[in-house]
Amino acid sequence: MRRKEFAMSGNKQEVESFLHEMSFGFLGTVDKDGRCRVTPINFVYSHNCFYFHGSLAGEKMKHLKANPQASFTVAKEYAIIPSYFSHPELACPATAFFKSVMVQGHVEIVDDLQEKAHAFTRFMEKLQPEGGYAPIDPANPRYAGQLKAVALFRLVPETMSAKFKFGQNLQENRFNNIIQGLQDRNGEGDHKTAEHMYKYCPFHGGGSMN
Repeated sequence: MRRKEFAMSGNKQEVESFLHEMSFGFLGTVDKDGRCRVTPINFVYSHNCFYFHGSLAGEKMKHLKANPQASFTVAKEYAIIPSYFSHPELACPATAFFKSVMVQGHVEIVDDLQEKAHAFTRFMEKLQPEGGYAPIDPANPRYAGQLKAVALFRLVPETMSAKFKFGQNLQENRFNNIIQGLQDRNGEGDHKTAEHMYKYCPFHGGGSMN
């Protein structure tokens, strides 16, 4: 059973911010015989769709030609929470705090050059934010042939759910123990994890760890 306190599907701004931050996800497809495949791919999210590119040949395309229905998952683990943050002996409290988005939808091939230019511009903005390239424009002869040749796909969501788990279900004393554990450990991602705990926990309502 999915815990309601972790659900973020109704907060479109938070979900979209997370999707714009992330560059990697997992595309799930099924072939004509019902065999599943999960393909790790770069993506961008724009205009309520997920875009990815690749070859028109290969296993992924065989699956999509047989069945355009697909799933897509984006996830980021922020911190492992060891059991001893909460209890000196029991293993049960061990957990992880994370964000995830799961999508069900159908995949379409994009042929429109303007849409291709827009999507690949978003890829470049995400993966090469420092610039260093000419604007992607179908009217530019240096890009025209490339845009026609490259395969771009659009995953149109039919359902999308999001889960952000940062201790929203915890009683205040355990919440505070985990905050202290993160501060003492001070590892990569621990400060950001604590910030998210304060942001999403209902009895803190966007407070600060300082």
